[in-house]
Order: sequence, then C-alpha cells, then structure tokens
Amino acid sequence: WGGRAALVGLLRALRRATTGHLVAAAAAGAPVDVLHAHWWFPSGLALWGLPRRAGVPLVITMHGSDVRLAQGVRPVHPLMRSVLRQAAARTTVSAWLKDAVRTIAPDLPVSIAPMPVDVDGFPPGDPGHPRAGILFVGRLNAQKGPADLLEALARKPLAQGTLSLAGEGPEEGRLKARAEALGLGDRIRWLGMLPPQALADCYRRAAVVAMPSRGEGLGLVAVEAQLSGTPVVAYADGGLPDVVRPADGGVLVPPGDIDALADALGHVLESPEEGRRRGGVARAAMVERFAPSAVAERYLDTYRAARDRAP
Repeated sequence: WGGRAALVGLLRALRRATTGHLVAAAAAGAPVDVLHAHWWFPSGLALWGLPRRAGVPLVITMHGSDVRLAQGVRPVHPLMRSVLRQAAARTTVSAWLKDAVRTIAPDLPVSIAPMPVDVDGFPPGDPGHPRAGILFVGRLNAQKGPADLLEALARKPLAQGTLSLAGEGPEEGRLKARAEALGLGDRIRWLGMLPPQALADCYRRAAVVAMPSRGEGLGLVAVEAQLSGTPVVAYADGGLPDVVRPADGGVLVPPGDIDALADALGHVLESPEEGRRRGGVARAAMVERFAPSAVAERYLDTYRAARDRAP
C-alpha cells in the first residue's frame, strides 16, 4: 500500500508540475506548442485529459518497460488504449515495440523514432590500439542473458576467450557460482557498475560486445558499443535487430542458441581485422541514425504533424 500511495503521489505531482508550466508559459506570452510525454505509464497516464483541456497536442513515446508492463497484464490494455488515444502522435523507439503496441491498440497509428545518443561521448579511439576480449554491459538478470553468455564462454569456439561484465543485479551471486562450476573463474572480470567515462573506455578496449538479451525495447548498449567502433553480437530478439544490423556490421543469432552465440563471438575474436571493419561500418550507421541533430529533425516533423492535427 505504501508503494501504491507513492505512485499516486508521483502521478499527481507530475500533473501539477506540467499544469503549472503550461499556465506560466501562456502567461509569459510563449504558450507551449506540443506536450511530449515519455512512457505511456506513468507520464501519459498522469496527463490524462490535460492536453485537450489546455488545447495543446500530445506526443507519447514508448521506450520498452511501459509496453512490457501492459503486455503482461491484460486488464491494463483498455487503460493503455485510452491513454494513447488522447495523443496526436505516438512513437516507439523500435519496430518490435511498434508491433507490440499495435497488438494492444491495433486502431492507433504508431511511428518509429529512436531517442538521441551522445555520439561524442563514445569516440572510437585509436584504430591501431589493440582490442581484446568480450564485454557484457547491463543488469545481471535473466532478461539480459548473462547466464547464456557464461554457457557460451565454456564452449569450444571460445576456449581462449575472456569476458568482462559491467553491471550489477539480482543474479550476480548465482552467476559467479555458475562461472566457478564451469571453470571460468580466471577468465572473467566482474566490473560492477561503472561511470560513463570508464564504460566508454571499456567499449573501446573490447574486441566485441555481447548482448544475449530478450525483449529489449531498443538496446542502448548496442548503440554505444557500435559508436565506439566495437562490433556487437546479439540475439535477434526485441528491438535489437533495429540497431544490430548485419548490413551495418552487426551479428545476430537466434535467441537461446548457445552454440550459435559461441560461434559468432569466437569468429569475431579470431578475426581482428574483420572486427575492426565491422566496427567502423557500425559506427557510421549509428552516427547517421542516433546523432542528436538527426533525431531532432525526425521529432520536429512529428511535432509539426501533431500540431497540424490539433483541433
């Protein structure tokens, strides 16, 4: 009950703050043109009915966790549809999320528009600097797939591979025990949570980044890694096929196929020149799609369309 009360308080505070800003902007002679809510829940729910009363068109962007929440609770579907219906435009950060939203709200148009990434914060570094090992970045939980990665590391194609895991999570103790049982103790580094600069350095030092995740809304780690010039091997699941594209240097394997994961990672480790080539192609693709200027242009188009559709 304490958590529910806190959620109600959050919704009220968000609505109150947004209302205050709209009123202040109008009083200052610079009324808001478009209201952009991120996540249909809690932000979209908190603003229910407000955009129409204020005469301001609403754009709602869904990032992943909010959609997964609705997928798992069917009684929530009517509520989600009602929240989305009030928006003049709805966007998701990947094609997979768009399909998931259309399953719940098939009558509502949805477009794909990823968020921007600080491309300058993930430079590729010196091309001549040696890269080594596999890097995993993310929560140590079942959804991110580190357990699959440990199993892959024990397979023959990766007999000499090393693995660094950057992150924390509820599965950490079990994963460490499994690593010891597989005889991987001296081949793994447990880095814990890292600040952005240290994480960027890890990306640049790695030969390959592994993402055996399921149900990713987009896969920000994949974007950051490829901006750093590091190729990514990922499960072809969720939003990852949107950013880890074979035509752009990425490698996708079937979800849950440990042998395919081990083979793909082993191939990149054994072919450093190929890895550098893939990393260079991937970085160019990420800059083109995720640079703030490119994303801003796409959202300006969305905002203009939402404003034009407003009554």
